[in-house]
Amino acid sequence: MEKFETLTAIAAPLDRSNVDTDAIIPKQFLKSIKRTGFGPNLFDEWRYLDHGEPGKDNSNRPLNPDFVLNQDRYKGARILLARENFGCGSSREHAVWALLDYGFRVVIAPSYADIFFNNCFKNGILPIILPGETVDRLFRETEAQPGYELTVDLAGQKVITPNGDEFGFEVDAFRKHCLLEGLDDIGLTLQHADEICAYEERRRQEAPWLFQS
Repeated sequence: MEKFETLTAIAAPLDRSNVDTDAIIPKQFLKSIKRTGFGPNLFDEWRYLDHGEPGKDNSNRPLNPDFVLNQDRYKGARILLARENFGCGSSREHAVWALLDYGFRVVIAPSYADIFFNNCFKNGILPIILPGETVDRLFRETEAQPGYELTVDLAGQKVITPNGDEFGFEVDAFRKHCLLEGLDDIGLTLQHADEICAYEERRRQEAPWLFQS
């Protein structure tokens, strides 16, 4: 998992409440268990004017010009501004994979669905909770200023606007450590690789019949 320390990037405002995981990545794209390749179908039903199917060439599909991610001013956005209860619905981890594959590393919203919130940390996305009035302000400023960039400092636990205003956010200490070090569940386990190998060798000596093919 890629480390997360500080990110300065364009923010894209998705001005919709209760965005569920089926809207983030529709069900027909859940046939793969790989973590990559979902970005082109992120928000598929809002992003395109036709119906998407797995394996379809997205480069030839008609784009919805009114959808925020299709607007030139938000190209390359890596921070997503969202409304309350973002990521509700099913528990599919694919929703986080799609956001990450598209390029997002941060989501800022007043609230999230619990499972989606947890899945973000496990896959390298930082979900930030800020008060509703602060999120409202960020929406207004983002929409008023093309190329609006925010800086997210995980170590300092703050979001910084272009004019230098800072908004602090809370994050669990263990999750913060994992993001800063780029450690997912597998990475955490591999930190103990020597101990695991030593245990397996000890068990091989103590109970050799368990290892017979």
